[in-house]
Amino acid sequence: MGDDSEWMKLPMDQKCEHKIWKARLNGYEEALKLFQRIKDEKSPEWGKYLGLIKKFVTDSNAIAQLKGLEAALAFIENAHVAGNEFGSKIITLKPVVKVLPKQFESREKVVRDEARLLAVEIYRWIRDALRTPLQNINSVQLKELEEEWVKLPTAAPKQTRFLRSQQDLKAKFEQQQTDGGDEADDDDDEAEAAQVDPYELLEAVEILSKLPKDFYEKIEAKKWQERKEALEAVEALIKNPKLESGDYGDLVRALKKVIGKDANVMLVAMAAKCLAGLAAGLRKKFGTYAGLVVSTILEKFKEKKPQVVLALQEAIDAVFLTTTLQNISEDVLSVMDNKNPSIKQQASLFLARSFRHCTPSTMPKSVLKPFCAAFLKQVNDSAPEVRDAAFEALGTAMKVVGEKAVNPFLTDVDKLKLDKIKECADKLELVGTKGGGSGGEKKEKSAAKAPPPVEAPAKPSGPPKKAPSAKAAGPPKKGKPASAPSAKSKKAPDTKEIVETELSPEVCEEKAAAVLPASCMQLLDSANWKERLASMEEFQKAVEQMDKSEMPCQALVKMLAKKPGWKETNFQVMQMKLHIVGLIAQKGSFSKTSALVVLDGLVDKIGDVKCGSNAKEALTAIGVACSLPWTAEQVVSMAFAQKNPKNQAETLNWLANAMKEFGFAGINVKAFINNVKTALGATNPAVRTSAITLLGVMYLYMGAPLRMFFEDEKPALLSQIDAEFEKMQGQSPPAPIRGKKAGADEEGDAAEEEEVDSGARDSMDVLPRTDISDKITLDMVSKISDKNWKIRKEGLDEVAAVISEAKFIQANIGELPMALKGRLSDSNKLLVQQALNILQQIATAMGPSLKQHVKNMGIPVITFLGDSKANVRAAALSTLNAWVEQTGMKEWLEGEDLSEELKKENPFLRQELLGWLAEKLPTLRTVPTDLMLCVPPLYTCLEDRSGDVRKKAQDALPSFMMHLGYEKMIKATGKLKPASKDQVVGILEKARAVMPAKPAVPVKAAASKPASSAPAAKPASGSCTFPLTTGVVGKKPPVKAGAKDEEDKSGPIFILVPNGKEQRIKEEKTLKILKWNFTTPRDEYVEQLKAQMSTCLAKWLQDELFHFDFQRHVKAIGAMIEHMEPECEAVIGCLDLILKWFTLRFFDTNTSVLMKALEFLKLLFIMLSRKNYQLNDYEASSFIPYLILKVGESKDVVRKDVRAILTMLCKVYAASKVFPFLMEGTKSKNSKQRSECLEELGCLIENFGMNVCQPTPAKALKEIAVHIGDRDTTVRNAALNTVVAAYNACGDQVFKLIGKLSEKEMSMLEERIKRSAKKTPAASAKQERPQREHPANPNATFLRKPAQEEVPNKLNQARAQNAHLEQSAPSIPKEFQLDLDVFENNHTCAREIPDLVQHKLDEVLEPVMIPDRKIRSVSPHFDDIHNSTASTINFVISQVASGDINTSIQALAQIDEVLRQADKAEAMSGHIDQFLIATFMQLRLIYNTHMADDRLDKKDIFKLYSCIIGNMLSLFSMESLAREASMGVLKDLMHGLITLMLDSRVEDIEDGQQLIRSVNLLVVRVLEKSDQTNILSALLVLLQDSLISTAGSPLFSELVMKCLWRMIRFLPQTINSINLDRILLDVHNFMKVFPKEKLKQLKSDVPHRTLKTLLHTLCRLTGAKILDHMSMIENRNESELEAHLRRVVKHSANLSGLKSDKSSEKGALRSDDKVIMAKVSDILSEIFKKIGSKENTKEGLTELYEYKQKYSDADLEPFLRNTSQFFQSYVERGLRMIESEREGKGRIQTSTVIPQHSTDSYLPSSSTVPISSNGDDMNAAAYYERLKILRQRRGLENSTVCLIKP
Repeated sequence: MGDDSEWMKLPMDQKCEHKIWKARLNGYEEALKLFQRIKDEKSPEWGKYLGLIKKFVTDSNAIAQLKGLEAALAFIENAHVAGNEFGSKIITLKPVVKVLPKQFESREKVVRDEARLLAVEIYRWIRDALRTPLQNINSVQLKELEEEWVKLPTAAPKQTRFLRSQQDLKAKFEQQQTDGGDEADDDDDEAEAAQVDPYELLEAVEILSKLPKDFYEKIEAKKWQERKEALEAVEALIKNPKLESGDYGDLVRALKKVIGKDANVMLVAMAAKCLAGLAAGLRKKFGTYAGLVVSTILEKFKEKKPQVVLALQEAIDAVFLTTTLQNISEDVLSVMDNKNPSIKQQASLFLARSFRHCTPSTMPKSVLKPFCAAFLKQVNDSAPEVRDAAFEALGTAMKVVGEKAVNPFLTDVDKLKLDKIKECADKLELVGTKGGGSGGEKKEKSAAKAPPPVEAPAKPSGPPKKAPSAKAAGPPKKGKPASAPSAKSKKAPDTKEIVETELSPEVCEEKAAAVLPASCMQLLDSANWKERLASMEEFQKAVEQMDKSEMPCQALVKMLAKKPGWKETNFQVMQMKLHIVGLIAQKGSFSKTSALVVLDGLVDKIGDVKCGSNAKEALTAIGVACSLPWTAEQVVSMAFAQKNPKNQAETLNWLANAMKEFGFAGINVKAFINNVKTALGATNPAVRTSAITLLGVMYLYMGAPLRMFFEDEKPALLSQIDAEFEKMQGQSPPAPIRGKKAGADEEGDAAEEEEVDSGARDSMDVLPRTDISDKITLDMVSKISDKNWKIRKEGLDEVAAVISEAKFIQANIGELPMALKGRLSDSNKLLVQQALNILQQIATAMGPSLKQHVKNMGIPVITFLGDSKANVRAAALSTLNAWVEQTGMKEWLEGEDLSEELKKENPFLRQELLGWLAEKLPTLRTVPTDLMLCVPPLYTCLEDRSGDVRKKAQDALPSFMMHLGYEKMIKATGKLKPASKDQVVGILEKARAVMPAKPAVPVKAAASKPASSAPAAKPASGSCTFPLTTGVVGKKPPVKAGAKDEEDKSGPIFILVPNGKEQRIKEEKTLKILKWNFTTPRDEYVEQLKAQMSTCLAKWLQDELFHFDFQRHVKAIGAMIEHMEPECEAVIGCLDLILKWFTLRFFDTNTSVLMKALEFLKLLFIMLSRKNYQLNDYEASSFIPYLILKVGESKDVVRKDVRAILTMLCKVYAASKVFPFLMEGTKSKNSKQRSECLEELGCLIENFGMNVCQPTPAKALKEIAVHIGDRDTTVRNAALNTVVAAYNACGDQVFKLIGKLSEKEMSMLEERIKRSAKKTPAASAKQERPQREHPANPNATFLRKPAQEEVPNKLNQARAQNAHLEQSAPSIPKEFQLDLDVFENNHTCAREIPDLVQHKLDEVLEPVMIPDRKIRSVSPHFDDIHNSTASTINFVISQVASGDINTSIQALAQIDEVLRQADKAEAMSGHIDQFLIATFMQLRLIYNTHMADDRLDKKDIFKLYSCIIGNMLSLFSMESLAREASMGVLKDLMHGLITLMLDSRVEDIEDGQQLIRSVNLLVVRVLEKSDQTNILSALLVLLQDSLISTAGSPLFSELVMKCLWRMIRFLPQTINSINLDRILLDVHNFMKVFPKEKLKQLKSDVPHRTLKTLLHTLCRLTGAKILDHMSMIENRNESELEAHLRRVVKHSANLSGLKSDKSSEKGALRSDDKVIMAKVSDILSEIFKKIGSKENTKEGLTELYEYKQKYSDADLEPFLRNTSQFFQSYVERGLRMIESEREGKGRIQTSTVIPQHSTDSYLPSSSTVPISSNGDDMNAAAYYERLKILRQRRGLENSTVCLIKP
C-alpha cells in the first residue's frame, strides 16, 4: 500500500507513463472517462495525450493494454473526426507532422497505410508545406504519396464542424449549403487557408556548427574562387526553410562585408541570397541584425546588373519582414539623398513594397513624415525612374493609411503630381485585401505565406521599372552616411589576415635550410643539450637578422617543433626555443597556420616555473600577429583540454593580462565564460583564484551584466566573485597598448566614438536576450489603449511584468512603442509616470539596441520635463538618463527635436532640458551639426522671464560653445534684436573665458559604463555662472535676499542631534543609505548628504553650503570657522557630515574655495586634538581617501596645507590606520600624488617605527620598493627615502622585507643609504624624533637616526644571506601591535619614549639572526645555485605550503627523511623559521580550504595532517634545531596546533581522536624543547590575542593557559635559561592591554590568576633581583607591573621574617609535613568524607583549602574523578568563597601576611597542569588562619588575636 499511496497522488498523464502497471491501468481508466466526457473542443487535454496514445496500445502488460486500447479508441474517434471536419486551423498539426515520418518506418503495414491516409488528409489542408517534413521518407512511399496528392481536388477544403465560438460561421456555412453555391466564399477560404503557417510545422535546423571550419578565412581570401566556395557552403545550409536561433552576428557581418566591398558582382549576388535565406529562416529572430545590413544593401543598389539588383531586392525585402519600419527608418532615410539615382530609385521601391505589409498603426505620422519629405524631393528629381519610384511609394503610403493622413504632407505638391500619386494608389492592391480576386492578388497572398518571403515584392517593381535604372549613369559616389564605413576602410590593409596553406615537412625543411646555417640545422635534434643550446643560439641570431619578406614562418616553427620539440628536457634550450617563437611572430608574416603548430607546446609550458614567462611572451606576440580573440580562444580551449591545473591557472592569468594590454574588442565572451565556469569548479585553488581574477578584468569592460552569468553558482563562490567585482568598481579599463588598434591615432573623432559604441554593443551582445514580441499580445496593447484607466493600468502592469521576467530583451518589442507613446499623453498622471518607469525599464533591459527606438519612444519623453508636477519631471529625467546611458547622445542631438522642444515657452521644460544638456554635452567629443539648430532658442532662454531658465541657459552656454565654437555662436546673434544682441554677446564673452576643453580620447573599452563619466561635468558647469549685468531683474532679488539672510543668521549654526552619528553609521552598515565611496560625486550622493545635514545645520547655512555659487561656499566656511570653538560639541556630533561636505569641495575647480576649506580643516583638527577626540573608522574612510587625492595637486600652496592636515590627522587617528590610505595613494597615476604619499609614509615610519606599517612591514615595504623603479624621478627619490627611513628603524632587516630588487635599483638604494650615513652624524645622537606638527620642509630628507657602523659591509652580508630566503613577515614581536592605537594616540607618551621602537626591534632581531650560508646573491652560474643544498632545501620548503595536497606531502616526506638522519639534520639549521612558517600556512590552508571542500577525500587530508605532525615531532625532538624557532613563528605555530585540536571536523575523520592525541603530544614537545624565552613570550602574546578577540572560542584561551601553567611548573628548572627582561616586557604589555580592573571583568578569573601565578613564581625564584630585570620597560614607574612586583617582593620579605622568628615551630611543621605527605590518601579521604556529610561540610571545605595551601602540588583529580559535576562545582565554589573571605580580611588587617600562592595555588577542574611550589613559606600564615577559624567557632573574638608584626 505504501507504493500505491505514492502513485495515487500523481496526475493522470504521469500515471499513464508510470513504471508500475497498476498505475498505468488506473491512468488509462481515468483517460477513458476524460475522453468520453470532454465537451469543450478547445480543451488542451487532446494535445496533452497526443504523444501518449502510442504507449496506450503498446503496453507490455496485457490487462493494462486492453484498457489502453479502449482509451485510444475513444481518443481516435474524436480526434480523427476533428482532424477531418474541423480543419487545420483548429487542430494543431505541428506535433502530428513531427511524428508522421516515423510512422512510415513502422513494421506494421496497417500503421503505414494509416500514416499514408493521414498524410493525404493533412496535405489537403496545408498543401506543399508538408513536403519538407516528409522529404526523407522512403522514395517508394514518397512516390505513392505524390500520386495521391495529385488526385486531390485543387479547391481548398472547407470546415464542416464548428466550435461553439464559431456559431456565426456555422450559420453562414449552412446557408451556403441551402443555396447550393459556395463560390461567394472563395475569399474567406483563401484567408482561412492563409492563416495556416507552414513555417510553424517545420523543425528548426542548426547550421552554425555545420559551417566549414575555415569559412571565415575563406570568405576573406584573395582568390574569388575560395570566397565562392565559402558562400556556396552557406547557400547550401540556408536552403533549410527554418533555422535554429543562435549567434549569427559573425556570419551576418561576413556576408555584409562581401555585399559592401567585394568587387565580384556574382559573389555579391550570392551573399545577398544567403542573407535573404537567413532572414527567411530566422524570421523575427533576424531582427537583431537587420540594422547592420540595411544601409549596406541599399548602397549596393548602385550596381546595374539585373541579377545583382534582383538578389539585393530579395535580400532587403526578406530583412524587412524580420523587423519594423521604425527600426530601419534611419538607415533608409540616410540613403534617400544619395547622388546615385539607382540607389534612390531602389530605396523608394523598397519602401513601396514595405508599406504594403504595414498598417496605419505601424505607420504613424512620426514615421511617415520624414519619408514623405524625402519622397517629395524625389518627385522633382531629374531622373524619371526616381520620380516614378517616389510616386509609387507615396501612392502605397496613401493606400495604407488613407488620404487624410498623407494629405498634410502633400500641401506643396501641384495637382498633376497629386493625381499621379492617387492613380498609383488606386491601382495598388495591398497584401491580404479582399476585392477583385485577381490572379495577381492570389499570387501575392501565396507569396506572402511561402517560406522564402522575398518573391512577393518583385511584382510592383517589375521589369519595366528596372530598365531606367540600368541606363542610369554617374559615378557611384557615397554620401555622408557612408563616411563611417569609408573611415574604417582605411584600416583594412592593416587588419587583413594572413592566410597560409599548410606545408609538408620536406618543404619546411628545404625552406628552413635556405635561411638557417647548416650547423644549426644539424644540431637541432642532437642528443647533447649543449649542442642543442648552441643550435638555438645560431637560430636566434639568424631570425634576428632576417627580413620580414624572406622569413618562412611556418617552416621555422616546424623546425623548432622537430624532435625533441616541445618535450625538450633542458630548460635553457626550451627558454630560447620559446623566445625564438615570439621573435618569429613579431618579425615575420605569422599566420594562424603557423600559430597552430606552436600553440599546443606553448600552453604545455605556460605553467612551468622556469619557462612560463617565455611562453607567455610568445603567446602575446602571436596575439598581436593573429589577433587576441582567436589566439585566446585556442589557448584556453587547449589549456582546459589538459588536466594540469598549473597550466590552466597561468593560462587564465595570461588572458587577464592580455585583455588589459589588447583591449576587449572582438573577444568571444561566451566561450570564455564557459571556460571560466569550469575553472571556478576546479579543485585546485590556484585555478579558481585565476578565474576570479580574470572575471575582475572582464568586469572592467562588461560591467554589472557579467554577474548574471554566475547567479547559479554557490553562495560562497558568488561572494568571492562579488568581492573581486567590488575591487574593480570605479576603475576604468586601461587603454590598449598592443594589437592593431593600439596606435591608430590617425582616425577621426567620429570613427573613434563609433568604435567605442560598437565595443559597448559587443560586450552587451553576449547577454542572453529574450524576444518578448510574442508576449506583447494584441490584447495587452488594446488594454493599454482602453478608455477605462484601470484597464490601461492593468495593461501597463502586464508589460512591466513581462520585461521584469525577461531581464534582458531583444530590440523587437512588437506594437509596444506606439502603445506606450499613447500613454505618455494620458490624462492620468499616475499612468504617465508608470509609462515613464516602463521606458526606463526597457532601457536597462534592451541595452545598446535601444538606439533604433530613440526617435519614436525616447524623444517624446523630453516633453515631460516641462510637466507641472515635480515627480513626473523627475521620472522623465531619470528615464532620459537611463536611455542615454545605453544609446549615447548622438541620436538625441540629431534632427530638430531638441530645438522644437526649446522653442516651447514652458519654463520647467526649458530649465530641465538646458540643465540636462549642460551636464551631457561636456562629456562628448563630437556632436552632430544639428546642435546648431538649438542656438536660437538658447539665446531666447537667456532673456526668459524666469530667472531659473536664464541661469540654466547661462550654464549651458560654455558647453555649446565647446562644440560649436565661439565664431559660430557670435554669428548666430546676427538675427537678434540690437538690445538683445548686445546683452547676449556680453554673456558669450564671459562664457568664452570658462569654456571647457573637449574631453580626451576615451578608453575604448570604457564605453560599457558611460554613466560614470556623466557626473564629471557637474562641478564644471556648476562653477561657471554668468549673472546678467543689465536690467533690473538681476539686481533687486539679491538685496532682498541679503536682508532676509541677516535675520536668519542669529543663533547657533550647528545642531547637536543625540545619537545622530551612531544612527548614520548603523544605516550605512546595513546599506540603508549609500556608502560614501565614489570616484566623482554623483547627484544621489549630494542629495543624500543634503538630507542628512538638514537636521544638523541651520537652514540658512545649509542653503549656502549647497548653493551653486562658489562665493556662497566661501562665506559659509567663514561662518563655520567662527562658530567652531563655541559650538565644538555640536561640530563633533556632525563631524562625519562636515568631513563629507569638504570631500565634495575637493572635486571643485575653484582655488579660493579649496584654500578656505583647507584652512577650516586645519583649525578643525587642532580643535579635535585639543579635545582628545579620536576619529572613528566611519569618519576616516569617508574623508582621508579624498584628502589624499589633493596631495597630488599641482599648486604648491595646496599641497603644503594638505601635508599639514595629514600631520595633524595622526593626532586624532591612529597612524597605523592612516598608513593603508597612503599606500593606496601610491597606486595613483598622478606622479605628484605618488611621491607625496611615499614621503608621508617615510615620515610615519620615522616617527612611529616599523609597527606603523600595515598589514605587515614585509608587505608594505615590498610595495614601496616597487616605486624605486618608477619612471618619475621624484617618485624614485621618495621611495628611496622611505626605505632608508625603514633601514634606520630596523637596520639590515630591511633587506629581508623589501624582497628582490634589480641590480640597478639595489645600487641606488645602497648609494642612498651611504649618503644617509654621511649626513646623519652631524646631528646629535641624542636628538629627539622630529616633531611632525610643524615640519619646516616636508619634502626635505628626513632627520634620520645615527647610521650604524660598516654600512656597506652589512649591506653585502645581508644580501648574501637573504638572496634565497623569503619571509612573509619580519620577526617583530607581536606584543608591540596589541595596543598600537592607544600608544599612538598618546603622543605625550610617544615623545617621552623616543627609542621604544628602535630598542625593541634590535632586541628582537638578535635571536633570529640567520647563520651564514654559502649562497651568493647574484650568480651568473645558475646550475651552481640550483645544485646547492640550501637552495634545494628552500625549494622543498616552498612546496610544503603548496595548495596541492600531493605536492605538500611529497615535500614533507623529503624533509622528514633529512630530519630522521642525525648526520643530515644539521642541514636544516638556518631554515627552521622558514619551515615552520610554511607548515602553519599549510595548517591554515587545510583548516580554511581543504576541510571545507566536500570534493576532497578526507583520507588525503588526514594523511597530510599526519605528515605535518610527524615532521614536527622529528624537528622538536632535536633541541638544537628546535631552539632556532623565533617567538613570532612559535606563536603562529601554537595558534595553528591549538586550532587543530579544537576543530570538531577532525573528529569526524576516521582515526581523528588519534590525530588529536598526536597533536597533544606535539604541543608538549614544543613546550619542552623550544627556546624557553621564545615559547613563554609566544604563549603570553597568544593569550593576549585570544582574550582580545571576541570571535574566538573560550576553549582556545583555556588551552593556551594550560600551556602556560605547564611552563610555570617547570620554571624552577628553566629559570636560568630565560631572558627575564623580555618576559617582563611581555607581561607589562599584557597588563597595559588588560589592567587589573579590566582583567577581573572577564567571564573567567583564570587569566588573572595565571598571570599572578607566573609573577609570584618568578619572584619566589629570583627574589628582589626581579626588579633589576625591567630595563626594557620605558616609564617603569608608571607601570602597573612594577607596583605589583614590589608588593610581592615585600610580602616575601615579611614571610622571611616570619620564618626566622618561628624557626622552632617551622621545624615541627616540617616533621608534620612529612607525616601528612606519608598519609596523603588517608587525609584527603577523610576531608572529602566531611565535605560529603551535611554536618561537617564547611569544616571539610576549610580543611581542604588549608591542605591545598600547605601542599600546592597535591593532585585532587583521583578524588574528584568519580564524583558528579554538581559536587565538583560545589567544592570549587566553596574553596573560592574561603579564598575571597580570607583575602578580604588580609587587606583589612594589614599586618596579616597573605602567602604568595594563597590566591593562585589552585585551578578549576578544567586545568590539569599542577604548579610546583614550596609550601614552607605558607605554613605559619595557614596555621594562624586556622586558629582564627577555631576561635570563631567557639564564639571568641578574633580581634584579641595578636597581629603578626613584619
